[in-house]
Amino acid sequence: MNTHSQIGADPIDATRLDRLAELTVKVGLNLQPGQDLLLTAPVESLPLVRRIAEQAYKAGAGLVTPLLSDPEVTLARYRHGQGDGFDHAAGWLYEGMAKAFDANTARLAIVGDDPMLLAQEDPEKVGRANKALSLAYTPARERITNFAINWNIVAFPGRAWAQRMFPDLSADEAQARLADAIFAASRVDGPDAVAAWDAHNAALRQRSGWLNGQSFAALHFTGPGTDLTVGLADGHEWMGGASLSSNGIVCNPNIPSEEVFTTPHAHRVEGHVASTKPLSHQGTLIENIRVRFEGGRIAEARASRGEAVLTKALDTDEGARRLGEVALVPHGSPISESGLLFYNTLFDENAASHIALGQCYSKCFRDQNLPEEEVAARGGNRSAIHIDWMIGSGQIDVDGLKPDGTRVPVMRRGEWA
Repeated sequence: MNTHSQIGADPIDATRLDRLAELTVKVGLNLQPGQDLLLTAPVESLPLVRRIAEQAYKAGAGLVTPLLSDPEVTLARYRHGQGDGFDHAAGWLYEGMAKAFDANTARLAIVGDDPMLLAQEDPEKVGRANKALSLAYTPARERITNFAINWNIVAFPGRAWAQRMFPDLSADEAQARLADAIFAASRVDGPDAVAAWDAHNAALRQRSGWLNGQSFAALHFTGPGTDLTVGLADGHEWMGGASLSSNGIVCNPNIPSEEVFTTPHAHRVEGHVASTKPLSHQGTLIENIRVRFEGGRIAEARASRGEAVLTKALDTDEGARRLGEVALVPHGSPISESGLLFYNTLFDENAASHIALGQCYSKCFRDQNLPEEEVAARGGNRSAIHIDWMIGSGQIDVDGLKPDGTRVPVMRRGEWA
């Protein structure tokens, strides 16, 4: 009998949750003795937060500081908040985070909230609040996108999220299904998750190494609704899996992760592209995105659902309509083969190739620790947002374009060529 179906059984397997906590600290963060840890998490994820704190202190952590969020408090704001409050964010908090990161504090984000929490709320209020948050978060986000510190994102199977994914199941059954999917994608099903990630990181390094050896000037994506040429930043470098942060610590920023990624040239993107999966952004579901680029900038954007929130995000600043990341993921990745739509970018971006609007990763250059003006000169984008959305599928081809115009097959029907 499946233990998840037994009366009184916890829908979330405790053994694998323990492994996920250990993996987060040892591989995701690679937390060092004496290093502090700042983590944000939904209040529902306290079982994982507590396990991570235990693992962190066993690893010698200095101080673990959790910041918890609650969906009911969030909804209260949109239902009862007034006036200019939606143009305000806790800048003091994110400035404090930036100071903590400058003092070598590690960063962890646990995701697990309802991906459609704000679906019924006023999109104008949601858009204004998201813009204010994006701008206020800039000091902290820059330390993350610059890989100034070791950081990681991991997931907890929240019940509301689970019921969005499995609406025909009971709450317990849905949460058990989501937990199983998270554990499988995070590679904690086996007895030695750390060894599994060592092997996985080696495979991702091999793939990024091949791409770096090609030195493509651009990538050309073609398929239904898509004919997009993404120029790559001058002197770009492909990365994937484990990454070396500026503080000298190797971390795995995302668990799970199936992508290899780099920095596109913000002014060398042309053509049109259609999303292949919905985008869950700050509690709003945005579906069937279609955009057209001219001179690197989005000149036209449409969505069948959530268009107002998308438009507000694109108007955050000048860089919000330009690309900051391009990532390649095979259609046959384990997350894609699961057949599940997670409505969560951490998972769905690892089921399909994707692009990100906004801030670039300044680490994705062969020359490390470039000053901000040099990153911009090489084509790196700057913005207060970084929003990934999926453009890959089993119908998408990708070619690499060399500086001399030579075309090299990279992906065919979503798989590595």
